Amino acid sequence: MTAAADQQPRVLVVYESLFGNTADVAREVAAGMSDRAQVSVVEVQQAPALPDESLDLVVVGAPTHAFSMSRPSTREDAVRQGADASHAGTGVREWMDALESGPHRPRVATFDTRVTKVRRIPGSAARRAAKIARHLGYSVACPPESFYVEDVSGPLAEGELARARVWGEHLAEVCGTAAASR
Repeated sequence: MTAAADQQPRVLVVYESLFGNTADVAREVAAGMSDRAQVSVVEVQQAPALPDESLDLVVVGAPTHAFSMSRPSTREDAVRQGADASHAGTGVREWMDALESGPHRPRVATFDTRVTKVRRIPGSAARRAAKIARHLGYSVACPPESFYVEDVSGPLAEGELARARVWGEHLAEVCGTAAASR
């Protein structure tokens, strides 16, 4: 690892994805950050029980189910609609519920995926995840972001992957500025 890489912010992207759309967004967000940060991407079922306190940012992404983060029952519904059952075990809600509270070094950024025809629904997995993160003692790095899919199983709406990359670039800037000020 070079000295420049040692200076880069460290980021963990944790995502939940049943149909693959949220996973695609997570990878694109990471790609947008990769020139200016050391980024690891992991599905929530393989996510560490305690995020490393040497991280600068944890990005959390999940699909919006029933106006919030998924639950076992909504993931079961997704499987009945064709989602891969191997991704329906642990969701972001359960992962976050198991995190310890108290002051934490890494900041958090959250995003969700949601269906385009209900863009203005009152609930959001990203907003709920940000609220939980604040309650657990994490600082939220930026407002929650939503990315849109055409239908429950996808595909992502046109331009959403490009928008995810740009959002990742923005996160890298925010993260790099905060890391430099430490």
